[in-house]
Amino acid sequence: MDPDRKHGFSPSGKAKITLLGVLIALLSLPVLPVFAPSSSLAEAEGSPVLATPTQVETAQAPVIQENSFLPSSEHYLPKPEATVLEKIDVVVTAYSSSVWETDDTPYLTAANTLTRDGVVASNLLPFGTKIRIPELFGEKTFVIEDRMNKRVGDFQIDIWFPTAWEAKQFGVKYTHIETIR
Repeated sequence: MDPDRKHGFSPSGKAKITLLGVLIALLSLPVLPVFAPSSSLAEAEGSPVLATPTQVETAQAPVIQENSFLPSSEHYLPKPEATVLEKIDVVVTAYSSSVWETDDTPYLTAANTLTRDGVVASNLLPFGTKIRIPELFGEKTFVIEDRMNKRVGDFQIDIWFPTAWEAKQFGVKYTHIETIR
């Protein structure tokens, strides 16, 4: 007895040819685009006038930099200049993510973000306000994402540092901040 008939499957000769045709068609699909003419070649073949090098449009190919696709010119664009909105005289102190300086979630700010370089605590300005401290940090931008105890008042800001030792070394400074846009 034929093994195919044993399981109830008996392809006819016509079905075998159809299956073979489908299999060949599926295997040749990835190769077909290689042999198909591009639209620009098809247009050039239909037109008696040949394109000169100045008429040919060249697409700007992305450049792979640091595991991402970036247009090559974007890397060198000038950064927009920050506009100073106001200057405010403040007392500048520092804090870290130690339990004795914060609440029971020392690595979470009041804005519900993680503590990191550039985070500042302030009761005076709203969350997301960008500031600079030019006398101490030059052009570095800080963002208000945390709050301080109400007893310190409004005109004090607290800069986050990774360790309590660094915060202690920073100490207390009297200077001005610039709110920027």
